[in-house]
Amino acid sequence: MPHFPKHLALDGVREQIKSIPLDNIANIAKQAFNETDIIPLWFGEGDLTTPDFIGEAICTALKEGKNFYSHQNGIPELRQTLADYLTGLNAKPVTANRITVTSGGMPAIMKAVQLTVNEGDNVIVIDPVWPNITGIVQMVGGISRSVRMDLGDEGWTLDVEKVEAACDARTKAIFFASPGNPTGATLPVAVQKQLLELSRKTGIWIISDEVYSRMSYDGTIVPSFLDIAETEDRVLIINSFSKSWSMTGSRLGWIIHPPSLEKIFAMMVQYTTSGTTTYLQYGGISAIRNGESYVKSMTEYCHTGMKITCDALDEIPRVILRKRPSAGMYAFFEIDGMEDSKKACLHILESSQVGLAPGYFFGKGSEKFLRLCFCRSPQLLHTAMERLKTVLT
Repeated sequence: MPHFPKHLALDGVREQIKSIPLDNIANIAKQAFNETDIIPLWFGEGDLTTPDFIGEAICTALKEGKNFYSHQNGIPELRQTLADYLTGLNAKPVTANRITVTSGGMPAIMKAVQLTVNEGDNVIVIDPVWPNITGIVQMVGGISRSVRMDLGDEGWTLDVEKVEAACDARTKAIFFASPGNPTGATLPVAVQKQLLELSRKTGIWIISDEVYSRMSYDGTIVPSFLDIAETEDRVLIINSFSKSWSMTGSRLGWIIHPPSLEKIFAMMVQYTTSGTTTYLQYGGISAIRNGESYVKSMTEYCHTGMKITCDALDEIPRVILRKRPSAGMYAFFEIDGMEDSKKACLHILESSQVGLAPGYFFGKGSEKFLRLCFCRSPQLLHTAMERLKTVLT
């Protein structure tokens, strides 16, 4: 028998893959894998199941034999449904040839990065941000450059001059989420226009993650680049059915791109997933056509959760929350005297059985922050906040 080195397989892995940090929220969650009394507020997922009208559409499609390969850009009926929906929401019309359906929001982000970034190129990442974008950039051989938003009494704001100063000849894209994860911050139209002008001046792509765009608490639609960009601007917009329609496990999303890239994205889908699961796409059609009242109720559910959470946080002297989030499903707050958010999360988990996400996952400068997902039932949140008051007071 030949003798193989112990780590032969690992030694053969690309350096860009091996060097991606393995530390993540799931590793914190593993500490309480078999615990039944844990209140899990660490993941970006609500506790509401997919509504029946979506599940029934998926089951019906499957029973009708709609389980064969899909069109690579998505079935035409879903693409047109999305185009009509987005045209109704935003200031400018959207056509179906600008939409490619993906197996969730993350594959959409992956395709956006694969499309734009060569090995050695860099992407400006606006943080605090969900860290998967930096891993994706690294996987394709690119480099992430952090530009941190400023935090003041008015919440999180972005200085576009800092973004421009971070760009160079090898900058291929600017990535941000609005509303943000973990901050809930949204980019005002004026800031979006500045970024679009920067893109037009330099040729740098904008990758705009708008997954939480319907979760706005003031009754308005969060500003989208679809309101201001022309069809052939270098703008890629990411969205997903996961959050507003409670479809996280269905893995169904979409990317909006210039119409000239329709065939390019079809090719990219062909060489990755070969298409998004066909019968799930019929659930997406039902979500859009029949789900407006559900989206509004989900937003109100999060709004209620936000008020319960922030009211309780305001009563804890050590907690610093400059401004309540105006959208999304997260509270991102500091603890006075806390230096290591991972240790803090483990201590809170052990002491109160409440699971939170440590801030250092979301970018340099967030080491003193914790993230809490408040897309949970009011009863559960009241219990969680009473427990946190005990351990943080």
